[in-house]
Amino acid sequence: MSNPFWDGDGAAHRRVIYKGAGYSDCDIRNKPHIGIGNTYNEGSPAHGQMRSLAEAIKQGIWEAGGVPVEFGVPATCGNVAIGTEFMRYEMAGRDAVAMAIEFVASVHQFDGMVLTACCDNIIPGTIMAAIRTKIPSIVLTGGPMYPGNYKGRQLITPDINVGTFSDRVPEDFCAMEDACCPGAGACAVMGTANTMQILTEVLGMSLPGSATIPAPTADRIRAARESGRRAVELARKKIRPQDIITKEALDNATAVDLGIGGSSNAVLHILAIANELGIPYSLDEFDKREKIPCICGVRSAGPYSVVDLHDAGGVPAVEKILSPYLNLEAKNVAGTTLAEVIESVEPVLGGVLKPLDAPWHSCSGLTVLRGNLAENGAVIRTTGVKEHMRRFRGPARVFDQEADCAAAILEGRIHPGDVIVLRYEGVKGSPGMNELMQATDALVARKLDDSVGLITDGRFSGFNYGPIVGHISPEAMEGGNLALVEEGDGIVVDCCEKLVYVEVGEEVLAERRKHWKAPKPKVTHGMLSLYAATARPSHEGGAMQNWDVVPK
Repeated sequence: MSNPFWDGDGAAHRRVIYKGAGYSDCDIRNKPHIGIGNTYNEGSPAHGQMRSLAEAIKQGIWEAGGVPVEFGVPATCGNVAIGTEFMRYEMAGRDAVAMAIEFVASVHQFDGMVLTACCDNIIPGTIMAAIRTKIPSIVLTGGPMYPGNYKGRQLITPDINVGTFSDRVPEDFCAMEDACCPGAGACAVMGTANTMQILTEVLGMSLPGSATIPAPTADRIRAARESGRRAVELARKKIRPQDIITKEALDNATAVDLGIGGSSNAVLHILAIANELGIPYSLDEFDKREKIPCICGVRSAGPYSVVDLHDAGGVPAVEKILSPYLNLEAKNVAGTTLAEVIESVEPVLGGVLKPLDAPWHSCSGLTVLRGNLAENGAVIRTTGVKEHMRRFRGPARVFDQEADCAAAILEGRIHPGDVIVLRYEGVKGSPGMNELMQATDALVARKLDDSVGLITDGRFSGFNYGPIVGHISPEAMEGGNLALVEEGDGIVVDCCEKLVYVEVGEEVLAERRKHWKAPKPKVTHGMLSLYAATARPSHEGGAMQNWDVVPK
């Protein structure tokens, strides 16, 4: 495979560096170079497995006649930052991942890439990088971990955070911790990690059927090896991410996210991916698919784990059930169409998966809300809200930072019927659009998650559930009406009418605005300061993309 970047006298300085790294002249000049973006991290069960998976990827690349070039990509697990100010880094981390891959891939001019990822914001960061570099790429996700077991009861990471084991005693708590994450993979609920693994497959960027393969299995290694082989083929045929992730693929991802009760964070990531492609996409695309029912019972929409979903047929089974809502001509990195993928699939119904005419929830997984508090939109995870709280009204309890809000909940100062207004936690206000797990976990711990509402310009973990509204835009830091709410104002959230508003007249809001002044930024240097200065608002994906249109 001739490549002018490596041939000729002018490329001698490049060749000597690769030869110094152990590659031969034949490798350098005549074979496709496949970069392996490895998100290996010893501090996470999700990414701790990537070292061995990268070796399997290399085997596939060598076998197919390519040359693997492994490089490191930063990766974290959001659970490590819970309860600290450093959680605000997680959203900005998506862009750090994209830029890190862009940097290495652009310098080395890879012919193709295999990008590994397993957690939350890391996965969409790899997809954004593949699009940005226009390099033929495939994403290998790490899969879910198996659930743990504590005294005969299934245990998944969020359980230990929110106190669902009310009978625990202090001496047993360490044993619960030991059992919670039994091995490699992403926590097996429908959090952001598994949602994005599933949507990566739906977008066509990972091998069909691979997203839900449990992490510690031989099938996962086989998928890694095949991903390496496919990357070489994509490079030879020059099939770019732009050829796979079309408007139709984005529509499919949106539909599946609604149909599985996926994380609300997926909204941000789908919008950011669309912006990277230069494809016009907005919250309206989610809103107009509101009739798609939730057919998947993985927590929090039901009692099952992602491993159960895999045993019921995985993503192809989900796509088969939701096929009336999907574009079946969408392509994938395996070189097939969605129609071909699901042609012979027979979903296992009655457990984690249910048919369209008898779904887990008749509503879709997410609802887009608008009103005088969210002129550009807000999002609520409808399937995580109990029926009696899908319409609620109450007096505003106003907080300008999460720590104060969590303290008020735990100290008993928040009561049933209240609506918490937690602001200045958005893209610019946090900065970084913080995941507000301290406050939401405190509501669950105090058993207020079915009687107290919470609205915010921040976001929530994929683990969270309850009557909580996030992504309010415009955010408070930019002068959105959320900044003008005062203690005791009536707040209304109506999932059925798709509304979120404050019961205050426009003239009163206008008078309050005269006296409003944006607070000083919480962070004025480093990565988060750069993020706040360059990121788009949440209703456009919240990514560091200060361009209007990206050339295709």
